[in-house]
Amino acid sequence: MKKINNKDFFTTDTVALARNLIGKWICSCVDGNIIRAQISETEAYLGVEDSACHTYKGKRTARVEPMWREGGTIYVYLCYGLHYLLNIVSKKEGEPEAVLIRALKGAEGPARATKLLGVDKSLNGQSILDNGRIWIEDDGLEYDFIQEKRVGINYALEKDREALLRFVLKD
Repeated sequence: MKKINNKDFFTTDTVALARNLIGKWICSCVDGNIIRAQISETEAYLGVEDSACHTYKGKRTARVEPMWREGGTIYVYLCYGLHYLLNIVSKKEGEPEAVLIRALKGAEGPARATKLLGVDKSLNGQSILDNGRIWIEDDGLEYDFIQEKRVGINYALEKDREALLRFVLKD
C-alpha cells in the first residue's frame, strides 16, 4: 500500500476523482488504532451547475466554505442532524466540486462509513494530504465499477437526478 500524497490526484476532474477512488483504501487513526477500509462507492457533485450540490448557483456559506478550497480538502457535513458525511474536494480553489465517500466494504452507506472511520466535524476543512488522522492509500490494482444514478437527491433537477454520477465497485 502506498499513501496518496500527490496533490494532482485530488485536483483533477471530479468525475475522474470519483472513479479513481473506487478500490482505494481510506485509512484513519482512531484512539491509536489504524482502520483501513476499501472504498466501494462514491458520488460526484459538480458544483454551481449541479442542483444536487451544496454549492449550486454559487452558494457560499460557512457550511460549504471548504468546498471552495483546493482539491484534497475534506468537507464534512451533518446530514439530517444525525450523521456526518465525508467528501473530498476536487479541482482547483474556487471550483466547488467534491466526491462523497458513499460506502466502504463492510460499511455500506455514508453514515456507516464515517462512523467506522471516526469522522466528525473536526476534520472539516483539513487536507487529506499528509494528514495523520485520515488518508487514502493505493494498492496499485485497478478495479471495475458500474455507474448509476446518485441516491437521495429527489430535490434536484431531473437532469441531475438522472446523471450517472455514482460509482460502485463490482464484486
